[in-house]
Amino acid sequence: QDLKHHFSNHSIDKIATIETSGIAPSVFLGYLLQVPVVYFKKSTSKILKDELYQTKIHSFTKDIDYQISVAKKYLCKGDQVLLIDDFMANGEACLGAINLIEQAQAQVAGIGIVIEKAFQNGRAKVEALGYEVYAQARIKSLHDGIIEFVES
Repeated sequence: QDLKHHFSNHSIDKIATIETSGIAPSVFLGYLLQVPVVYFKKSTSKILKDELYQTKIHSFTKDIDYQISVAKKYLCKGDQVLLIDDFMANGEACLGAINLIEQAQAQVAGIGIVIEKAFQNGRAKVEALGYEVYAQARIKSLHDGIIEFVES
């Protein structure tokens, strides 16, 4: 409901997320907004490469690079896509997802994050490209097992 309320003045045709942790909030939001949900796969296809948009991203959490992809039939030129992700740290997942959306000549309508590690530079990188980022929870610091949130 919070994400629906925040993005209520945006034109949204589809919701996109990267598998797997972003799927749950995306599906619920898709239900509330009555729009389709598209998820970007972390596994690649050896036989469908011409039918996919693909890009490489670096996972801060797992410290690995991997390819994300989506079938071209699921993103269309002109689609207004709301990007949803569970965590934002350095913003690499968002930047990769933005790349796929732009490859399809669709537009990013906004970016919704469940939990942002505000002490890292992900938001700054994404906002520097002109995209709106909304995080439901913003963590200011993590020290000695204590979580401190950014005050609104």
